[in-house]
Amino acid sequence: MVAPQSRQEHELSNGSRYRPPESPQAGSCSMRVLASIVAIVLLIAAVIFGYFWNLQRAVQQLAVSSSTAHILAWPDRTTLDTRLGTLTGLSNGRVHAFLGIRYGKAPSGEHRFMPPRRADPWSDVLDATTFGKRAWQKTQTATETNDVAQMSEDSLALNIFTPATEDSPRPVLFWIHGGAYVSGSGEYDGSVLAQQGDVVVVAINYRLGILGFLDLSSYGDEFTGSHANGIRDQILALNWVRDNIADYGGDPGNVTIFGESAGGGSVMSILAAPTADGLYHRAISHSGPSVLAVPRKKDDWRQRLADQLSVDITDLATTLKSLPANEIINAQDGANYRTGRAVDGTVVTRTPEQALIERGNNGVPLIAGSNRDEGNFFSRMMPPMTYDMMARGMVPPTAGVSGDEYVDQLAEEYPQDSSKQRIERMLNEVFHRPATNWAVRASAAGPGGWLYRFDLPSQVPDLGAAHALEIAFTFNNFAGGAPDDAFLYDRNDPQVRKLALDWSNTIIRFARSGDPNGAGLPSWPRYTAETRQAMILDAAPRIDANIYLQERTRWGHMESSSAQLQQP
Repeated sequence: MVAPQSRQEHELSNGSRYRPPESPQAGSCSMRVLASIVAIVLLIAAVIFGYFWNLQRAVQQLAVSSSTAHILAWPDRTTLDTRLGTLTGLSNGRVHAFLGIRYGKAPSGEHRFMPPRRADPWSDVLDATTFGKRAWQKTQTATETNDVAQMSEDSLALNIFTPATEDSPRPVLFWIHGGAYVSGSGEYDGSVLAQQGDVVVVAINYRLGILGFLDLSSYGDEFTGSHANGIRDQILALNWVRDNIADYGGDPGNVTIFGESAGGGSVMSILAAPTADGLYHRAISHSGPSVLAVPRKKDDWRQRLADQLSVDITDLATTLKSLPANEIINAQDGANYRTGRAVDGTVVTRTPEQALIERGNNGVPLIAGSNRDEGNFFSRMMPPMTYDMMARGMVPPTAGVSGDEYVDQLAEEYPQDSSKQRIERMLNEVFHRPATNWAVRASAAGPGGWLYRFDLPSQVPDLGAAHALEIAFTFNNFAGGAPDDAFLYDRNDPQVRKLALDWSNTIIRFARSGDPNGAGLPSWPRYTAETRQAMILDAAPRIDANIYLQERTRWGHMESSSAQLQQP
């Protein structure tokens, strides 16, 4: 007689068996002690994971601080005939919005973890008046059923904002959202930027988390490059823009890729992906983290993931292809999987630093930068008891440096720092360091690199100029239709409105010509090894010479001539 199962077991389509994790049972005294130790470890892990999840969710909410609900309330409809079919969009009389246009087929079923496939033309009139489904990601709470209803693997879609006038072709600004490579969407308001600059704004979705950035290459050749499927999605969207954006008034020969946080890192990954060459012509990275030369070790997370799914590690790939997407996301959470931003060798073939030098004058002009108080945003969501542990164990790998030695060096240089101040300083450098690396190499190689730092503090006490706060300035959303409470700044403050106008105009000029200089901001020189001059975006914008001198001494970035940087 077969003993009854202690928990429900499911047979997957691949023949393997999957059971949700079993709750530990009471046993001997030693087992109870062991269970207590395990519980403590899991509690600590849950606290750390909870921090990262809340952080990712908060970044997403903040990044979309410009609230897009008002766009869906635009009163007019507009119809457009394109080479793929006819579609109906929204209009406010000045800008047309075409939302939720598929650029790729659903990467689900047998196509999960595979390269994206181009979407087909449509025969009926396409309703492009609502944002498409979001890529699968964790919801904030178990009760957010509405969020779950908005998620799908059929989420490879883009949103287009184009001026209502007939003029064309216009420069194209191609936005890649942030969210730590595990959250976010392309639901941004590009209407002000489109009208103000007479440009076409495109914002995309792409696969996230395990579904977009999981390295399964050891399970077979069909999974080669799976670690960068999210980047592959972005490149497919760029191919769609090349082939179709002229129908929307855009110039496929003048495309600027720009993005923030994970989107900024994605911009730099695209620069290092040969299959994207020729699809873009300028690049802007806002607060992009480093693209690591070597992916993190696979074995640990693979085993944790297999443990979460209660399957043998040898069955992991086939199990993941058979499970519902929401169960994969839940398993991702339990395994504390951190993802994205590494050279995979197939799609992203070298680091951005190497790519900038190797491409030389065949590269593209680049703006890179970060915010003065990046770390203030993150530290507010960390339990104080975890500051030192996070600094030694989690922040340094994110920055691409080793742990204890880095922390000890900071403690020696800044003995007055509290543990909170120390981790804020480290988190600042996670974003300051790569931006300087990229800008100086873009200048040394030829086309030009410009460095900025966003310094204008928000009206939230002690938040300062934290992570993601520059996004509303980039899109000049203060001049749009979002409600006042969508912002962490006073939209009626003349200094806020002027900086938003000047900075967004700078983005537009750069997209149009490859040079950010013009009316509004001070003259902005390239960031070179010789001068190290950067634009400081504050109430009174200025140029700061020899920026980050003390930090660069610690980083070892003390090149004093461009010639020293011209070797990949």
